[in-house]
Amino acid sequence: AGTAEVRVGPVTALLAGDSGAVAEALAGARLAATAVGVRALPHIAPLLAEGVRLRAERGVREPLNVIVCENLKDAARHVRGLLAERLDPAGRAYLAERVGLVDTVIGRMVPEVPAALRAAQPTLAIAEPYKELPVDRAGFVGPVPDVVGMEPADDFAVYTARKLYLHNAGHAVLGYLGYRKGLALGYEALEDPDVRRILDGALEEAVRGIAARYAADEGWLRAHVADLLRRFANRALADPVVRLARDPLRKLAPEDRLVGAARVAERAGQIPVHLAWGIAGALAYDEPSDPLAVALQERIAAQGVEGVLEEVSGIGRAEALGVAVVTRHRILREGGPWA
Repeated sequence: AGTAEVRVGPVTALLAGDSGAVAEALAGARLAATAVGVRALPHIAPLLAEGVRLRAERGVREPLNVIVCENLKDAARHVRGLLAERLDPAGRAYLAERVGLVDTVIGRMVPEVPAALRAAQPTLAIAEPYKELPVDRAGFVGPVPDVVGMEPADDFAVYTARKLYLHNAGHAVLGYLGYRKGLALGYEALEDPDVRRILDGALEEAVRGIAARYAADEGWLRAHVADLLRRFANRALADPVVRLARDPLRKLAPEDRLVGAARVAERAGQIPVHLAWGIAGALAYDEPSDPLAVALQERIAAQGVEGVLEEVSGIGRAEALGVAVVTRHRILREGGPWA
């Protein structure tokens, strides 16, 4: 309980617009990381590519390992593709031999700093004390560096699934259903009996699915769920539901947190009715300040919810999961008990 102030330094900042300075920094680095959000990756790819090009041109033999800290399945492969298309043959050969692109799962919760605090303290970041960073050992070129909290893992797919289908899926359920309840903060949604019952059911469906799909130990996964629920309840983080719910189109993708979790749950022979509530909540999300939520509602108005569910999420209207989602979407839009 309580809070602590930690000062981080020394730190040097470079503007992304100063591409030459950024490329020089990368040319001399051994370890780098991205943490910009999936949609911004194409915008920083030219900077990374220029750093790789300089290293190749100068014959730098020491590897550069880049940890890709983004909520995207196969993020490292995606970034490698972005870099390869911006490099000449010599640069691509250097990229293949001397640059490690490393997948990770970011579990630490870092909510947005309130505007007033940001204005008073521009460099302030608020974070929970959790600091475990599993990374894919196979992604590194050369020895894995020793970094506090970084945990190289060999069976990395199960860590990715655990993060996406438990942590991210849990946050999404809190965000979308908390929003339908008119709640402002994630911990308030966690305390709502209807939301909590659905969240518990969704996480259990995902646990069984991950265990079936990845041969993971259910006890290990349930221990992680218990830790997540404790952390979700952290009032000091004050995570807004609109942040948890942001960008519903991306979060409704076939392999993302909700639909992906539902699909692995089906591997355990279940109809994931609780995860269906989360998917329905995402489809019903109509926050006017979120342009992607507005775009989603426009598509539903034009195509119908079944059409959007098929096109965006790959869930057929006649599937058991599709029927469950559409039924719950109707309840959320028209009212009725969340049974």
